[in-house]
Amino acid sequence: MTTRDNARVSVLLVDDHAVVREGYRRLLERALEIAVVGEAASAAEAYRLFTQLVPDVVVMDISLPDVSGIEAMRHLLLRERLAKVLVFSIHEEAIFPDRAFRAGARGYITKASAPEVLVEAVRAVARGDRFLSPDIAQRVAVRALAGASSTLKSLSDREFEIARLLARGRSVREIAKLLCLNHKTVANYQWAIRNKLGAATPIQLIQIARQSGLIGDST
Repeated sequence: MTTRDNARVSVLLVDDHAVVREGYRRLLERALEIAVVGEAASAAEAYRLFTQLVPDVVVMDISLPDVSGIEAMRHLLLRERLAKVLVFSIHEEAIFPDRAFRAGARGYITKASAPEVLVEAVRAVARGDRFLSPDIAQRVAVRALAGASSTLKSLSDREFEIARLLARGRSVREIAKLLCLNHKTVANYQWAIRNKLGAATPIQLIQIARQSGLIGDST
C-alpha cells in the first residue's frame, strides 16, 4: 500500500450522501496528482471496493448507515494492516479523533475545514504522515494536556461502537447482525454500557449520547 513517486494518489471516497461524494471528487481531482477511483455509501460497500481497488488512501466518514466509519476502518486494517485511512467527519468533539487514531486512522479532518485542507490531508496521508485539521488540533491538545474526562471515555472501543448504534435506535438483534456478534453478547454489552453511563432507559442513553457529542441531529 505505497504510492510511487510518479503515480497519482488513488482515493476511495466513503460517505452515504451522493451529493457530498460528488463535491469531494471534484475538489480532489482539481489536484492533478490525485485520482478518485471509487465511491462507497456504506461500510460493507467500502470493504468490497477496498479489496477490489486497493486504493492508496481511503477518505472515510464516521456516520454511515450500517456500522460507523471507525468500525469499518478496523475491518479494512484487518484485511490490510498498512491501509491509509483519512477520517473526514462532521464530528468536532475531541473524543472522535482520539477514537479514530486509536483504531488506526492516519488522519482526521472535519467537514468544517477549508477545501484545501482535504487535499493537503490526502497528500500527507499518502506520504505516510499523520494529519489533524487545524480547527480541532487545539481542542485535542487541550483535552490531552488537561486529561479531560468524558462520559464516554470509560467505554471500550467495542462498547463505544455499540453505544453509538443503540443511541441511533438500533435493536440488540440488529447490532448483533451488523457486528457479527452473538445476541447475548450484545445484550451483555448493552447492560455494561448503561451501567457505565448511568442510563436506566434507552431514552436516557440517547440523551447522554447527544450531550457527549456521540450522536447529533444528522447522525
